Amino acid sequence: MVYEYNPVGVCSMKITIEIDGEKIKSVKFLGGCAGNTQGVASLIAGMNIDEAIKRLKGIDCAGRGTSCPDQLARALEEIKQKSA
Repeated sequence: MVYEYNPVGVCSMKITIEIDGEKIKSVKFLGGCAGNTQGVASLIAGMNIDEAIKRLKGIDCAGRGTSCPDQLARALEEIKQKSA
């Protein structure tokens, strides 16, 4: 299933997440720091949702209180809540 999330407080404008069961199949960021967002997306492809949340939640970017990885973790939490 494919989900779209509109991040808040970061440079990226949209995160598209493809989930297969409990695994992250793919992630695409629209906007943000291209190298960083592509790297994060590549690293978590195939990862379990809970493990990705654990690794990404709380990462801060420049004192904003959030970051693109943190927003991805929040999106994954929403996906889990909706599918529960």
